[in-house]
Amino acid sequence: MAKHVRHDQILKLVAEHGYISNEELASHCQVTSQTIRRDLKELAQNQQISRHHGGATNSSVSNTAYAQRRVMQHQQKESIAQAICQAIPNASSLFINIGTTTEEVAKGLMNHTGLQVITNNLNVAKILSAKDDFDVLVAGGTIRKDGGIVGQGTEDFINQFKVDYAILGISGVDSDGALLDYDYREVRVSQAIIRNARTVLLAVDHSKFGRNASIRLGNITDAQQVFTDQPPPEAIVKLLNEHEVTLHICQ
Repeated sequence: MAKHVRHDQILKLVAEHGYISNEELASHCQVTSQTIRRDLKELAQNQQISRHHGGATNSSVSNTAYAQRRVMQHQQKESIAQAICQAIPNASSLFINIGTTTEEVAKGLMNHTGLQVITNNLNVAKILSAKDDFDVLVAGGTIRKDGGIVGQGTEDFINQFKVDYAILGISGVDSDGALLDYDYREVRVSQAIIRNARTVLLAVDHSKFGRNASIRLGNITDAQQVFTDQPPPEAIVKLLNEHEVTLHICQ
């Protein structure tokens, strides 16, 4: 397999899985582990991926394109969304932040009644605005290409509310439980969402554990409940238990 073909395959697999090991890449590309390590070094130097614990993850400085994120781990996101929706009572007030998983949650909430939703996600707002008995409030600010709304005005808007639940998506979770993202403006808004919610529900599919991003949002222990599709790494499970955070495995 030619080098440029291998690089395309590596980028595709990293985008699909979030993290993939050297051994898996070598097997897929039918080359030696030494060749894969050279490929990953070159891709990392070009800031196309990050090298991490004997494998590769998405770049820590730029997120995967929105069109790709929408289809990655889609079935798992649906399972997570279904479980989160079951935890939300009718006539609740909610924050919903930016993310493709939170968009799946919005779809699942269409069977609820009497919700008030404050969001900085235009895609979420569009989905939920179809319900006549929902009160949907959209934060102002700078609109990103993926429909996210960010900026100081967005944060100020969020700070006006105190709601029952925050439904939060995240780009990555480090081994120490740090919640990581790529856009410092989005991080500031999500931090405001956490501060102003009585209960934080974190939606995180398994590919986000160990995934790199350069901006710290908080810690997984800031959530009261974590929803994922596979058991997290042992260190994360221990951390959740120590802080009495409820873990839901959604399959």
